Amino acid sequence: MSRVYNFSAGPAVLPEEVLKEAAAEMLDYRGTGMSVMEMSHRSKAFEEIIGQAETDLRDLLQIPDNYRVLFLQGGASLQFSMVPMNLMKNRKADYIVTGQWAKKAFKEAQKYGEARAVASSEDKTFSYIPDCSDLPIAEDADYVYICENNTIYGTKFWKLPDTKGKPLVADVSSCFLSEPADVSRYGVMYGGVQKNIGPAGVVIVIIREDLITEDVLPGTPTMCQYKIHADAKSLYNTPPAYGIYICGKVFQWLKGRGGLAAMKEYNVKKAKILYDFLDASRLFKGTVVKEDRSIMNVPFVTGDADLDAQFVKEAAAAGFVNLKGHRTVGGMRASIYNAMPIEGVEKLVQFMEKFEEAHQA
Repeated sequence: MSRVYNFSAGPAVLPEEVLKEAAAEMLDYRGTGMSVMEMSHRSKAFEEIIGQAETDLRDLLQIPDNYRVLFLQGGASLQFSMVPMNLMKNRKADYIVTGQWAKKAFKEAQKYGEARAVASSEDKTFSYIPDCSDLPIAEDADYVYICENNTIYGTKFWKLPDTKGKPLVADVSSCFLSEPADVSRYGVMYGGVQKNIGPAGVVIVIIREDLITEDVLPGTPTMCQYKIHADAKSLYNTPPAYGIYICGKVFQWLKGRGGLAAMKEYNVKKAKILYDFLDASRLFKGTVVKEDRSIMNVPFVTGDADLDAQFVKEAAAAGFVNLKGHRTVGGMRASIYNAMPIEGVEKLVQFMEKFEEAHQA
């Protein structure tokens, strides 16, 4: 069977070149006589793998020297707890709630202190990003939290909020490495890699050094302390070694494509093809206000749940898979991450045109 066009929100499409490289090294990684899957995380070969991965990530994002890079487990969801456990010194934090994942992080933070929602877009089903230019940030807030790209609802913070001097914590899972970013504007930037960077099982945390302290909330598990992982260079316990190895290959693939500025240009071009079609379509329509649209996740509907289901079924039969929208919103969603080739989006639009012709009254 030939490869399908995989529009999954995560785990998601990976670059074919990376998969082929990994396949070639599956039984014998560079003369070691074993797979990376079988390799000790204390071995020289793996130390080189994780070291090179960090170096390439630092190059791609131009990460300042006073930030640490951690390769951890537990996905982005564990960070919903780790962030307040490590950062909530005053037991206060302000959250901007723009989707399901920000809402879950906000709810989790309430277990550890006074978490306040200082802005939300829930009133319109998270279809926009609220104005964050002058938020009522508490003077003693420990940090301000956002989910920068909302996978389910297809919105994106194109302008970071004014945190009034407080550290910005951002879940960047579904826009990670899709464009350049000024890391110095964040206190913590983290993301699960299974959307844009690698296989499920790794979360990358980029954290400013002054936020890594032993002063954590009482009862914080050892495994949930940033300092433990930073001091051990992400090797406190057995890391998700094979996942990190694939991430490293994706970092090199991105550098080979010209880096993040070139990637953003490519991603904008891909998204424009789909959004231009949706804006002109008589059957399909996008669900997000134009100025807040994500270039990674594109939700759309026909307005008829039965027709949506029929579209998803026919699309899958034609080789366009995982287009069903999240269960909380229905409709369709095309996730067009870095590794989705432009021809995948072009062919999807051609299929949508034919479907529209067949079902337009």
